[in-house]
Amino acid sequence: MKPPLHIALLSYRSNPHCGGQGVYIRHLSRALSDLGHRVEVIAGPPDPQLNGHAGLTMLKTLDLYNPDALFRTPSIEELSDRINLMEWLDVCTMGYPEPWTFGKRVVRHLKGKETRYDIVHDNQSLSYGLLSLMKKVPVTATIHHPMTVDRRLAVKATRSFYKKLKALRWYSFIHMQKKVARQLPKILTVSTVSKQDISKEFTIPEHKFSVIPNGIDTQSFHPLETVKKIKGRIIVTNSADTPLKGLYHLLYAVKNIAGKQRISLVVVGTPKKNGGVERLVKHLDLGRHIEFTGRITQERFVREYARASIAVVPSLYEGFGLPVGEAMACRIPVICTTGGALPEVAGDAAKLVPPGDSAALEKAIVELLDDPAEQEALAQKGYDRVLAHFTWEATARKTVQAYREIIHDHH
Repeated sequence: MKPPLHIALLSYRSNPHCGGQGVYIRHLSRALSDLGHRVEVIAGPPDPQLNGHAGLTMLKTLDLYNPDALFRTPSIEELSDRINLMEWLDVCTMGYPEPWTFGKRVVRHLKGKETRYDIVHDNQSLSYGLLSLMKKVPVTATIHHPMTVDRRLAVKATRSFYKKLKALRWYSFIHMQKKVARQLPKILTVSTVSKQDISKEFTIPEHKFSVIPNGIDTQSFHPLETVKKIKGRIIVTNSADTPLKGLYHLLYAVKNIAGKQRISLVVVGTPKKNGGVERLVKHLDLGRHIEFTGRITQERFVREYARASIAVVPSLYEGFGLPVGEAMACRIPVICTTGGALPEVAGDAAKLVPPGDSAALEKAIVELLDDPAEQEALAQKGYDRVLAHFTWEATARKTVQAYREIIHDHH
């Protein structure tokens, strides 16, 4: 019997409700401690709302991206801290310094205590701070997908030269991430596609990666047999304005279908005020066919899934694709694109369409809405697939195996 490990999990921004990173930290920390390991999560805001036995240390940051006080002006007292000052100056020049300054804060917080831990596991901050920690303790990192893809799509999505420059400036932290990632002995990632893409984009040999799929939270996402389905209702769990998420293409598809048959779309989340999604909904005159739920409870989330006939994941690229797994766990038939790792998660249990193709989405939605037998077959296949391949316990066991190899090689 191998002794339990003492693990530090680092997460610079850990929203437990949206974005894969906060969800990953919350579930992995719980699954690791359920296996008997001692886990300490060291996080930046917001509170990741851990729900297991892992410890939590919240590092004090300026939290300039808090939607309730976006880009507030820090006090003189706050700016007397050198790290805070660097963060503020970088934000003032349209940069995104959080991953970098988080690394500096971690190093300061762990000074003299590094060897308490058997391993430090970073969640995609990839900050220079990891390099100084590496001298004292084994270090690894999870990269969910290469941010270079987000940067490319953000630059491509705007015609304005100024906005292109702004996007390049915002993503300037990628230079640091590449440098740090290349020096790590082993990198964890969530899919084969992510491994191949990060390897290519960051020029890191593939043998340095360990592929460990995410789990799906099957306690939170599960079928509700008692809820009546609404005919012609489709659900998408992403209200983000980022081009990467492909919501625009789904809106065009819904517009075309609405002219011919009954269809309603429920979007989990809130669109950005006066953002691209909100403007497109107005332009296409889709108001009466679409409902944005805003922030909702987990119970309502599962109920929304149960009321829908089909879940659609229109992303142009995903490093893993939690929404596909979550819909399958709720036993809902799924249509998703072949963007990034989505086919790895979907397997043969979803209807696949090319990314960025609203005509293909439209065709797939109409076909599946007209075929209840196919809906039932896909729903069952997807449900079975999640239970067989994507549990957090399996993710945690594979992660521990990778930790032990890294610790062994470090010594």
